[in-house]
Amino acid sequence: MKKVIIVVALLLGTTTLFAQSINWVSMDEALALQKKAPKKIMIDMYTSWCGPCKMLDKNTFTNKDLIAFVNEHYYAVKFNAEGNEVVNFKDQKFTNPNYKPEKAKRRNSPHQFSRYLGVTAYPTMVFLGLEGELIAPIPGYQTAQQMELYLKLFKDDIYKKMNSQEAFNSYYKSFVPSFMP
Repeated sequence: MKKVIIVVALLLGTTTLFAQSINWVSMDEALALQKKAPKKIMIDMYTSWCGPCKMLDKNTFTNKDLIAFVNEHYYAVKFNAEGNEVVNFKDQKFTNPNYKPEKAKRRNSPHQFSRYLGVTAYPTMVFLGLEGELIAPIPGYQTAQQMELYLKLFKDDIYKKMNSQEAFNSYYKSFVPSFMP
């Protein structure tokens, strides 16, 4: 009987663990979803060889508060910035014509879509508005609490009221994160 209880407990714990993750979709799926139910898009531009990208997956994207917030307010896209996925965006088709499959686990050619969005470092979180317009690329590793600042800044369109670096600095200094570490 004890073994059955332990197995059931493990299964329930595993189900709970898997249920609490960001709902990642492809870029094309996010754009289609956005047409049906408007939400902004958050893109995790990563590469397979990037250490800080793996830290984001392990430390930041596992934060329960961040997961809940992203799933409620954004369409989340995980995009390999050196991969070979085809993206249809703003009536353009983006590919990676210089992609080499034998280099899939190491540095490869940058994707046309990542170049189009101005991504030059990994990881970079790219935020797009309700019409697919570029809000901002945020380069570098971010903790859940650091990411919270940007998630809320863009979700609530606070950034639209900021007309200077000084205004952003003031927001940054006064921001109190609520996501638990």
